[in-house]
Amino acid sequence: MKLSKIAAAFVATTMVASPVLADLVFPSLSYRTGPYGANGIPFADGYADYFTLVNERDGGIGGVKTKVIECETGYNTEKGVECYESTKGEGSLVYQPLSTGMTYQLIPKVTADGIPMHTMGYGRTSAANGKVFSNVFNYPANYWNGASVAINHILAENGGDIKGKKIGLVYHNSAYGKEPIRTLEELAKKHGYDLSLLAVDHPGQEQKSQWLQIRREKPDYVLMWGWGVMNQVAIQEAANIRYPMENFIGIWWSGSENDVIPAGAAANGYKALNMHAVGNDFPVFGDIQKYVVDAGKAAGAGDQVGTVLYNRGLYAAMLAVEAAKTAQEIHGTKDITAVMMRDGMEALDMNAAKMAGLGMAGFGPEFKVTCENHGGPGLGSVTQWDAAAKKWTQISDFGPSDMDVIGALIMEDSAAFAAENNIAERCN
Repeated sequence: MKLSKIAAAFVATTMVASPVLADLVFPSLSYRTGPYGANGIPFADGYADYFTLVNERDGGIGGVKTKVIECETGYNTEKGVECYESTKGEGSLVYQPLSTGMTYQLIPKVTADGIPMHTMGYGRTSAANGKVFSNVFNYPANYWNGASVAINHILAENGGDIKGKKIGLVYHNSAYGKEPIRTLEELAKKHGYDLSLLAVDHPGQEQKSQWLQIRREKPDYVLMWGWGVMNQVAIQEAANIRYPMENFIGIWWSGSENDVIPAGAAANGYKALNMHAVGNDFPVFGDIQKYVVDAGKAAGAGDQVGTVLYNRGLYAAMLAVEAAKTAQEIHGTKDITAVMMRDGMEALDMNAAKMAGLGMAGFGPEFKVTCENHGGPGLGSVTQWDAAAKKWTQISDFGPSDMDVIGALIMEDSAAFAAENNIAERCN
């Protein structure tokens, strides 16, 4: 009798118990150390905290908990590749290397391994062509979009006519910094401005000669593709020569609090592009405070919440979560693989209703990914630094970029890549 009761209890337990699914793994190729650590930390914190929020508030993605595996790269390309190799076997669903150098090295690897990679606002711009780059996504915008958004802003300030204007580009002398050059050259042909190029070697602490040249040539506008300490030095050097800050515009990687605060009041009026909103005036941040920071589960000290790069990490994580949900729906299973995750990313639809439901209405532009278009709509906004208030203000809506110019460049570059690597176009 006793044994039969035990057997019955066992049968009842097995009937009601559901299988325990493995965690959904999201690797974080972070850099909390090295010359770019000050910028890598808030992004990594925002990325990790959003996954913690999903676990604590929602019970995971479709009821399956998430797990973030963080691997320190020090912003070193070789180390980043090592981190990829050491974590890809853990069930990793998507990689976000936060480095253009790492991106170029990982494109053939993720494609061969069947793992998607998201390079949001950086990396190889022509990866926006999904016909050629099956496993790489760079929505909602890329560097070439950013270059065009900056030129569009300058056009708007000059009644649509910038013929004869002088525009300088101060750029990190790397694959990252060189990305916008071709686009700016093509836009110069279209709009008639004169473009001058000023390279700054890593890590960017020495820029005296570049800013002496700017003082001599007096460009009407200066654009910047910088990262880390390079941005801080450039803004201070611009202040030293009394360059008008409202005519100094950085890409979205040159527009964080870290870049402007060291210059104090002298940085007032400096502008930078963005692909998402600034500040913490969104309901999602109340949830972050309640479920993550106050619960003692924050990746960092909680002091970065709402800063530009924290928001970017949070935004990247949110897009990954929504792509995972889409993958679960497409494949009818909660226990998705990297191949399924790729399908979810390619079918991602970030509409206004979805953003509002996440407590992030207006946080980023609406967009829909397709097989052909892995780059999104190519929209960007302009923000401006208020030194007195110590905050960024969004001074434009998410505006379009010149896709007539950019689309042609993407097709040209991706076609060359396909030919070099014997890749047959897909999506037919």
